[in-house]
Amino acid sequence: MVFSSHIFIFYFLPFFLLVYFLLPFRWKGLYVKNAFITIMSYVFYGWLVPWFVILMFITTINDYLCGLIISQPGQVEWKRKSALIFAIVTDLSLLAYFKYYMFFMSEVVNRLAFFLGGGPHAFTIASVLLPSGISFYTFVGLSYTIDVYKGAAKPARNFSVFSCFVGLFPHLIAGPIIRYRTVADQLDNRVHSIPKFASGVAIFSLGLGKKIILANSVAAIADAAFGSDGPGFFNAWWGVIAYAFQIYFDFCGYSDMAVGLARMLGIEFIKNFDGPYQSPSITVFWQKWHISLTNFIRDYLYIPLGGNRVGKGRMYFNLCLCFFLSGLWHGAKWTFVLWGIYQGVFLVLERVAGKKTLYHELPHWGQVAITFIVVMFGWVLFRAPDIGQAMHYWGAMIGTVKGAATAPMLSAELFTPRHLFEMLLCGVFVWQPLQAHEWVRTLTMPKALLCTVVLVVAIVTMFTQTYNPFLYFQF
Repeated sequence: MVFSSHIFIFYFLPFFLLVYFLLPFRWKGLYVKNAFITIMSYVFYGWLVPWFVILMFITTINDYLCGLIISQPGQVEWKRKSALIFAIVTDLSLLAYFKYYMFFMSEVVNRLAFFLGGGPHAFTIASVLLPSGISFYTFVGLSYTIDVYKGAAKPARNFSVFSCFVGLFPHLIAGPIIRYRTVADQLDNRVHSIPKFASGVAIFSLGLGKKIILANSVAAIADAAFGSDGPGFFNAWWGVIAYAFQIYFDFCGYSDMAVGLARMLGIEFIKNFDGPYQSPSITVFWQKWHISLTNFIRDYLYIPLGGNRVGKGRMYFNLCLCFFLSGLWHGAKWTFVLWGIYQGVFLVLERVAGKKTLYHELPHWGQVAITFIVVMFGWVLFRAPDIGQAMHYWGAMIGTVKGAATAPMLSAELFTPRHLFEMLLCGVFVWQPLQAHEWVRTLTMPKALLCTVVLVVAIVTMFTQTYNPFLYFQF
């Protein structure tokens, strides 16, 4: 189930909210509201593929039990460490199998067998369906057991609280990646208020507008450009700008909807985006893009590897390793791996330059413009189906690959008055300073009216569109 569907907006969400606010918070020691959230989250997650809930339930039980062993008073250290290792290995093994098995078998095992003289398909590869959001709830569980082990978080009071934390449907499929220590008190005891609920509805409305009105609209431009055999110089740039807008408003819109839904329930999530395309460097970009993932990689990988406390060579290696794994986390394809390395290389170059960009002497707007261009070249890897097509598209962007005979017809399709208006609208919202996460905290009547208009327009538009996927569901 997705947020931008009539089933969620007109059936699931109204039913959920009605029952949720009729239920008591606790009854005879049971966290009734949390239990109801868990049940409905499993319904939400398993709506299309019911067996997905079994995998998530296994992961949840595993992390909860390991957390109990780790946090048991007087527990000997070797048992604590063993429980931590078991939790990490189990979680990552499930993630590796469902997400990387087919990639590893086809790109490593069978290629190695072919190199050694076997056939191109020496080993039969089983078809494995990737469960939606497995990367997100796996990281959520990992952060819990690691934080409990380090003493950074108290263990969950009971299983109903922990299962609610893992399964909480606003963040379940595509983040943000929340941590138990940031929401533990809210799961135990939270305040529901009309202003907080109204603020949640407002940010959900704006997030839905970003997704439906902006992301889905420019997706047609990106699809047409990337689907062309030879888009030509201007079409290629127009297409990658459209994709940059699409992926931002798609994921930022989802994150805003997740924050809004959680806020309706009295729970506060972190802001996952902070105007990333306004960044003057790649370092700043990664402080503003998918903030919860960046923080996770920093706290659970980069810092344990030594962070900035090691020599420069080791630090540069750690940066590249972290972003190599970040690219692999996004998908089991060589394009994602190369995208991660691409980001890591630019971060290293900026560290070599003393956390400055190679273009730091330019005015601020120039730094922002060049950073955006660097990001867009990376998005080509993210969007292209393989490295060969990414190289071909890069060639079109720099003018070394000429446009096909159909390029003029593609231009007529891409540069229509409607598409020009949609791209202009996206550009205005990308580079304006206001952020929805803060803007809706204090609602005035004009703000509430504007959010209502956005919600109505988004819902009406939703019924006219046939293209409505969330890009980050595949991760």
